[in-house]
Amino acid sequence: MKVYRREVEENGIVLDPLKATHSVKGVTGHEVCHYFWDTAYRNDWETTIENFNVVETLSENATVVYQTHKRVWPASQRDVLYLSAMRKILSNNENDPDTWLVCNFSVDHDDAQPSGRCVRAKINIGMICQTLVSPPEGDKEISRDNILCKITYVANVNPGGWAPASVLRAVAKREYPKFLKRFTSYVQEKTAGKPILF
Repeated sequence: MKVYRREVEENGIVLDPLKATHSVKGVTGHEVCHYFWDTAYRNDWETTIENFNVVETLSENATVVYQTHKRVWPASQRDVLYLSAMRKILSNNENDPDTWLVCNFSVDHDDAQPSGRCVRAKINIGMICQTLVSPPEGDKEISRDNILCKITYVANVNPGGWAPASVLRAVAKREYPKFLKRFTSYVQEKTAGKPILF
């Protein structure tokens, strides 16, 4: 796994953009994006959320989600309201893999106005996945041993107000890699022994 971060501050607010790349054996890009997008599984792998709810379902693969995050001392508690969409992008070339992606970006919604209890953070997050298949030997069926998912995760988070830069950066440095490893291990466990979802 490789993690890239750039230190950016605007008006004293830490806005460090992040990019992480990772490869995971035995799962497809569709499976990774499915478990990242579908809120039915959110509490299984996400440890920073206190609670969440789907505010509106826009289509079978697009929702508006409101969630509150656990408070990280000494900062105020944060909440976020975002549109989450999952899409498949077909490759233009038969030699290139198709791409699955989930994009989460902040929106406003009449049914989830900011409350005085939390500071509203703004996000723009992408989970971009491609499945690489190595051909099985002979006439064997493709198995999970033949697939590898290349993941690119990008995150731009505005915490919505002041928080100590040293705390935010320390949490980000520790939590982003931990999240990706925990989440991809979760997807491997959930898909083991199941038919491959391409």
